Amino acid sequence: MDPVAFRFFGIDIMWYAVLIMAGVLLGLLVAKFNTTRADLQLSFDDFLDAFLYAFPLAIIGARLYYVAFEWSNYKDHLIEILNIRGGGLAIHGGLIGAVAGVILYKVIKKKPTAYMLSLADAAAPGLILAQAVGRWGNFMNQEAHGGPVTKEFIQQFPAFIQEGMYINGQYFHPTFLYESTWNILMGILLIVLFWKRKKHHEGTILAWYMILYSLGRFFIESLRTDSLWVGGLRTAQLISVIMGSLGILYLIYQYTRKPKEMPAPTEVETDPQDVK
Repeated sequence: MDPVAFRFFGIDIMWYAVLIMAGVLLGLLVAKFNTTRADLQLSFDDFLDAFLYAFPLAIIGARLYYVAFEWSNYKDHLIEILNIRGGGLAIHGGLIGAVAGVILYKVIKKKPTAYMLSLADAAAPGLILAQAVGRWGNFMNQEAHGGPVTKEFIQQFPAFIQEGMYINGQYFHPTFLYESTWNILMGILLIVLFWKRKKHHEGTILAWYMILYSLGRFFIESLRTDSLWVGGLRTAQLISVIMGSLGILYLIYQYTRKPKEMPAPTEVETDPQDVK
């Protein structure tokens, strides 16, 4: 399995980077499609502006999150922190960075919270589909796999999956494939939910993303052999429980609260002398 996609002016371009960027482009296309929903009056230009704040901070957050939990491997080789070409990005750190970027954009541009939540709803289906594509970068790096499996088990998968999951004389669970498949299905579901969403339920699709992604990640993480740990707990599972719980609480809040009623338009008295 060659992790290098091609060479450009003597520089190796890794499949990991190519697939992450492919996922980003897919996410942008889905967001563009979702912002065409007329009744929400969303602007794709606003989405792109927020993206330009969020994406760099997402990459930084994803890397710093990973390095923080693998500090013993980096403390004597600090320059390696900047080397992300071969992997080492944690999605939960990326989400934290992206949220920070969006909040920064909201504050600077003085955008209403409800509007930003609606933009987040438009973005959520594309985000999980982007993650589905990005997981194939892990496959090309032969990382983020699960524990050992038998040849009989792996033969249920296509030949190229079998080849990619044959590492150092042993077959492994293709957990990247499990998560990618889950994310694709949940992305399709989130698109459907977005177009059925009521106008005053801002943020509910984002909340569903938090719940559905966390549900799949929690169970798939238990199969992986490269989990980041905090104490005796898998970090991704702990974050999944927190993130999923916050999503559930937000849905309860949004689905039980009464929508704000728009005030009746006031009648303006007209001076008879002004009528011509």
